[in-house]
Amino acid sequence: MATKHVLIVDDDPAMRDMISNYLASHDFEVSTAADGSSMARIVARKPVDLIVLDLKLAHENGLDLMRELTGATDAPVIIVTGHRGEEADKVVGLELGADDYMTKPLGLRELVARIRAVLRRAERMQRVSRRAERHTYRFAGWQLETRMRRLISPTSEALRLTAGEFNLLMAFLRSPQQVLTREQLLAASRVHDEEVYDRSIDVLILRLRRKLEANPSDPTLIKTERGVGYVLAVPVEVL
Repeated sequence: MATKHVLIVDDDPAMRDMISNYLASHDFEVSTAADGSSMARIVARKPVDLIVLDLKLAHENGLDLMRELTGATDAPVIIVTGHRGEEADKVVGLELGADDYMTKPLGLRELVARIRAVLRRAERMQRVSRRAERHTYRFAGWQLETRMRRLISPTSEALRLTAGEFNLLMAFLRSPQQVLTREQLLAASRVHDEEVYDRSIDVLILRLRRKLEANPSDPTLIKTERGVGYVLAVPVEVL
């Protein structure tokens, strides 16, 4: 794997230095930021391959920074929380598009392993998008242009999809009107199946429903098959 640029966002200088030095010793290029403004400057100045974001900053809410990242970069994000009791923050972070999470105190060897795993997933998704997925899919008035990863609504509005949302929607579009199990969807969306990630498919489904459904609480497109999985309940046209 070529040298990757990782951005560490943490307001604790000792933590920033510790993570930065450890990642540099494992052949990563590392930038650090103590706050949102520094993070934004780095992202605007140079491409970033992955961001490690502490959600508990002294003067800013890391979840707000996650929202800002949505329009600024496609780099995958690993969120860091203070302790395992902050599950609500983890779930919201996942809903906002985080690719993984860790809790403090951080294990540096585990952090490196998770960074590499997230980067591998991102690269696989990019290769698939470049190599094979150059079709346009139409369903229920919606259109997904896979080459541009652009979702167009029935009213011609363009919606942005995170990597996980795109992969999950592609799984449904490849197998329309077929029930897909949680395990199949986990594999398709490239998400860990552990701890809070046993709910990650439900989180991604909710995010897709909010974008696709007129009434997400009473879905007509992505339906739940209780005890089995989910199904895209409409036909799909491939162009």
